[in-house]
Amino acid sequence: MTARAENLLSLGVTVTLDERYRRILFAVVTEYIASGKPVSSRRIAKRYTVNLSPATIRNVLADLEESELLYQAHASAGRVPTDAGFRFFVDAMATASEISDAHRTALIARLRSLEPGADAVLETGQLLSHLTGTATIIARPSVTNARLDQLKFMRLAGGRSLAVLVMCSGAIENRVVVTELDVDDHSLERVNNYLAELVGGRTLRAVRDVLAVRLATEQGQYQQLRRQAQQMVEATVEGEMESARVVIEGQGALFDRPEFGDSEKIRGYLNAFEEKQRLLELLERTLEADGVQVFIGHEAALAELQDISVISSPYKHDGSSIGSFGIVGPTRMDYRKYVPLVGFAADVLSDVLDGRLPGTSDDS
Repeated sequence: MTARAENLLSLGVTVTLDERYRRILFAVVTEYIASGKPVSSRRIAKRYTVNLSPATIRNVLADLEESELLYQAHASAGRVPTDAGFRFFVDAMATASEISDAHRTALIARLRSLEPGADAVLETGQLLSHLTGTATIIARPSVTNARLDQLKFMRLAGGRSLAVLVMCSGAIENRVVVTELDVDDHSLERVNNYLAELVGGRTLRAVRDVLAVRLATEQGQYQQLRRQAQQMVEATVEGEMESARVVIEGQGALFDRPEFGDSEKIRGYLNAFEEKQRLLELLERTLEADGVQVFIGHEAALAELQDISVISSPYKHDGSSIGSFGIVGPTRMDYRKYVPLVGFAADVLSDVLDGRLPGTSDDS
């Protein structure tokens, strides 16, 4: 994409097209998504009912190229959509597409069959990868802000402990923490028993704050126990690694696509998947937004990749967005199918996290 086209997109400039230009642009995008090959005027005239003469189609294609919605590598080649062309297409069909019956059935059946304690977020991500042939990126809730069902510590060698955090959502995280405490197994068991009375339904930060208040206001035989518990919880809060919140599933399915016969493209995607902090920032932008978000090409800003798109959505617990996930693939993804699929997946996952039967809420 040229600098001018990038600037137009970054400034949020809206492109207005009359009906015949829209029909031709949508035909090019649809055909390119299906075939992965540059689209000729002859192909459009033959396969799409646009009710225009071949000469008019050629003129419209030239105008769309001049508007930088299409790109032509050389004079004899067909045309492919630019990021701006894909963006126009996605914005136009955003509210017009519905999830397919097959995708709806697969998601509901999978999430209804989960065993108690299963990781519903991970299961949803894996299924999305299978259904779309793309990779899935998942931003788990920050454990520091997630409601806890259990918090336990296990003693390790070298003055370290293993914190086992079990969230109310069913997710589990193990985190190695280091403190200056020298606690034996008996003391650690007492700390765990003490925390069991505090943790239920509270966030990690809330547990830390309750312990700080008790240390400051209460005295007696449990003061040393409170101090040990408070120091271990504080070390757990400080030990959260943002990069550990990002999970990537289905890279193998993505690289099986025909676009990845080029080893350089595979290397570019692998580099993008290594940028955990950038992926987290992208998913946190989704978390702050409402509904499904689509990042096309340079909008994703991943490892200088151009041929990449992300379709993402937040998922909720008790009505509040707590995490997000998305599918990652080439720009010629089938947006008509995948945008409603990702949105519905977020809705049914939210049902599970709220303890409802998947697919029974008003949103799903």
